Amino acid sequence: MKTSILAAVLVATFISSAARAGEAAPAELSFNAAVTSDYRYRGISQTRLQPALQGGADLVHAASGWYAGAWASTIKWTKDAGGAGSAELDLYAGKRGELAPGFGYDAGVLTYVYPSNGLKDVPGFVTANTTELYAQLSYGPAVVKYSHAVTDLFGFVDSEHSGYLDLAANLAAGDKLVVNLHAGRQRVAHHAAASYTDWKIGVTRDVGLVTAALAYVGTNAGRAAYASPANGKFLGKSALVLSVSKTF
Repeated sequence: MKTSILAAVLVATFISSAARAGEAAPAELSFNAAVTSDYRYRGISQTRLQPALQGGADLVHAASGWYAGAWASTIKWTKDAGGAGSAELDLYAGKRGELAPGFGYDAGVLTYVYPSNGLKDVPGFVTANTTELYAQLSYGPAVVKYSHAVTDLFGFVDSEHSGYLDLAANLAAGDKLVVNLHAGRQRVAHHAAASYTDWKIGVTRDVGLVTAALAYVGTNAGRAAYASPANGKFLGKSALVLSVSKTF
């Protein structure tokens, strides 16, 4: 119910703002699809170190800076934790623009929905559904972003007001090649043992029909907090991740 209300409010805000910006600059709709060897989110595997299928849609009104979108991926972690479900659906909306020449901003809200996840019925968990507010500043290739949970975070009990700090840079290296650098810090409120740092070093290249990305990712997360109950494998282990995506 809360997710439905939030989505309705965000879409209504987007439509209203876009309309005020005028009909001369209509919103643009795009779609994306991807396959990845391991769905890593903030360094932690969401798919038990196995591949995932992903896709989404974005509606962007360039004149006003408002946008809204939805994105989905196959997952395994909610079922591994004793619940159910095999999908993640992200609903988001926000506004981006420039504060000054070269300085960009992006702020909005993102709700992670795990249909029928059932974790609230599993002892030691609450529902996996999570909502975060985020704010981002960028200058050239450098980005700093902070996400703040206004609900419990991904099934952790009493974890409201958790936060994630993301530092990244995407450096053009010529011939459609981009070097991707990232470091992040996940703080899980009232669960110090579940807080951790993650990092990524990778490259992305437009190869024509699709975009390919190869990254080395890792964390210093605690094995006790992030080992798969299904097979005991550490979900934050360092590894190479290969992804292929297409936007159309």
